[in-house]
Amino acid sequence: MGHVAILGAGAWGTALAISFARRHPIVLWGREREQQIALRRERENRALLPGIPLPDAVQVADELDAALDGASLALIATPVAGLRDTLRAIAQHAPQLPVLWACKGLEAESGRLPNDIAREELAPTADYGVLTGPSFAQEIAAGLPGAITLSGRSLDFAKHWVSELHHSRLRLYATDDLIGAEVCGAVKNVLAIATGICDGLHFGFNARAALITRGLAEITRFGLALGGRRETFMGLAGVGDLILTCTGDLSRNRNVGLALAQGRQLAEILESLGHVAEGVPTAREVARRARELGIEMPITHAVDAVLHEGLAPRAAVEQLMTRDPKIEG
Repeated sequence: MGHVAILGAGAWGTALAISFARRHPIVLWGREREQQIALRRERENRALLPGIPLPDAVQVADELDAALDGASLALIATPVAGLRDTLRAIAQHAPQLPVLWACKGLEAESGRLPNDIAREELAPTADYGVLTGPSFAQEIAAGLPGAITLSGRSLDFAKHWVSELHHSRLRLYATDDLIGAEVCGAVKNVLAIATGICDGLHFGFNARAALITRGLAEITRFGLALGGRRETFMGLAGVGDLILTCTGDLSRNRNVGLALAQGRQLAEILESLGHVAEGVPTAREVARRARELGIEMPITHAVDAVLHEGLAPRAAVEQLMTRDPKIEG
């Protein structure tokens, strides 16, 4: 087996490179030349994962084609906004190379899930899938125990790469519910913003629990409508990632909500964050698709209104908590 090419050298791409280097040679590539030089010179991602060295098994490539040459797997760790171009480059250079991605969200404007983009950009016979689930980059890079889901276009593909990639500090589970896994990864970021707003306004643990629980109902309704399977929403990709992202201090999207609750402007928050918060563009796309499908997603619509329509955070949460009573479901 050749090396694993990891495309995207942000916090998550670097963390996966460090983690999977336990079993495989890794070639890591990032879009920014200065970042590549710094990674090669310093042997750590000082900006995003300071103090965690790159293992000897990790090489840093200057060019995308060089990273793909001789690879047995391409693992894309760019934001969703960079997924299509990266898939297109893989299709041109190595059309039959198996591909995984680790981004979570919907493509802006089109509202497509990552697997929809892959189906459009990769060869019809290409094998591909997604890595998703409860996982903060800092903890994965530090070697703390974790478990995530690998969902493939086929179950055989997923099982094969679970066997190749799992190790004693990162347990992988196989599934072939690509749609369900990707819906979970996308919508939980939106709900983490809502929970951050709730926590930032000091509405208490009861309100947080209500938002998370009703948020899971929204994920499930949306995911089932798109073709996902109910059991996925109850697993690592669903409730597991939702709990982590809504409650963990390392959650970018939760931190966006906390800052909004403090009265800060969205543009300032995103500039100071230093990372991409996928829940911000995803809220708009999920809200739009939910309206088109006639799916009730009040929390998602409230977050979209706060982010993109000027609704005050306190008013958004109070509107949610004072909706008409209904049967739970």
